Amino acid sequence: MNPARYLGGAVLAIVVFVALYLFFVRTQQGQAIDQLAYDGADFGRRSVTPFTRGVLDALPLASVVVGLLLTIVVALVRRNGRTLVVAMGVAVAAIATTQLLKYGALSRPDLGVEGYAGNSFPSGHTTVAAASALAIFLVSSPRTRSRVGVWWTAFAVLAGVSTLADGWHRPSDVIAALLVVAFWGCLGGVILALGRPRQAGMPRTTGVSRQWWFALPFVVVSAAAFLVTSLHASGDASGALIAYIGGVTAIIAAGFVIALAASRLFARLP
Repeated sequence: MNPARYLGGAVLAIVVFVALYLFFVRTQQGQAIDQLAYDGADFGRRSVTPFTRGVLDALPLASVVVGLLLTIVVALVRRNGRTLVVAMGVAVAAIATTQLLKYGALSRPDLGVEGYAGNSFPSGHTTVAAASALAIFLVSSPRTRSRVGVWWTAFAVLAGVSTLADGWHRPSDVIAALLVVAFWGCLGGVILALGRPRQAGMPRTTGVSRQWWFALPFVVVSAAAFLVTSLHASGDASGALIAYIGGVTAIIAAGFVIALAASRLFARLP
């Protein structure tokens, strides 16, 4: 198989990641929009805090233990040790990359936007959940990869939304974490594709085209909320709630668009 398609996906993930950072972290308007969504999460804290806090508390153990066990079991059943090594390697690399970026390479300038001043870009909790999903996705068979990707992405998206609702992260932090994992997933695809010819007669993953319709409403709502917030940014309750809804739907949209794109990208990888 030609690894160029996976390299293209990795480059695209970098471009979108850099664009998010430059706008939402390095500009006053981007910080204001992100912070407004964070402030609007007060609605989430009042309504779903007990549940989301339980999700966050259980996330590291669930991701590392359950994800690791499932990945190993699936790889052993399929007798594919090479894929297991690659899957575990890119998952660990994604988690390490997020920590290095957040605490070392990236910074958040003070542009006069009130709120938490420290850099939280990208989200560590979301990276752990998404990296777990990536490992299981890679070791799954081509016939089940699409379904596995969507269901485990739902887990990662839930973790990301929980960090926003509980006031741990801004929306851009969560989406950036998904992009870090997407980048390393594409590099894993490069490694797995090297020296492996496309197998004739292998069925394509089913249901991917229908699943795009699930992500579309979230894309539309998040885009509309972003436009309203950009043109009429307001610190009142309604403005913050609109920004929060936009942030939540943007996280959901980003997660499932990445998952569905990955299902198409990896559809013919043995």
